Amino acid sequence: MSSRHLSRTIALQTLYEWDFYQQNNDLLPKILNRNLKESKGKIKDEEFTKNLVEGVVKKISEIDKIIQDCAPEWPIEQINLIDRNVLRLGIYELLFIKETPPKVTINEAIEVAKTFGGESSKKFINGVLGTIYEKMKGEEKK
Repeated sequence: MSSRHLSRTIALQTLYEWDFYQQNNDLLPKILNRNLKESKGKIKDEEFTKNLVEGVVKKISEIDKIIQDCAPEWPIEQINLIDRNVLRLGIYELLFIKETPPKVTINEAIEVAKTFGGESSKKFINGVLGTIYEKMKGEEKK
């Protein structure tokens, strides 16, 4: 498993637990630090993991609005915890971490969804992130 893939996995686990506890910001540093400590020596760039988690939390209302716009038949609270947080990570990385190519971001999100999500997770994640990517490409052409 690549270091970046593991970073995304740790970020997902952190956001999942944070979301499970009603997005309690007091718990976030404890959850993140514990997850990083448990993976000590396995990832090369802890800053990437922290950037993902902190970035998603900072931009969560903007990200959730994008999810609602791209998947209007699925209210955010009805999307299961794994899929919701895989989408948040993928959207954050697509929009705000420019060094990662968009197709890599989408493929990584699908792989994480395959590992941790349900049977239909990968199709759902691919559909939403693909829609966002197509909108991004359309905006770049303008």
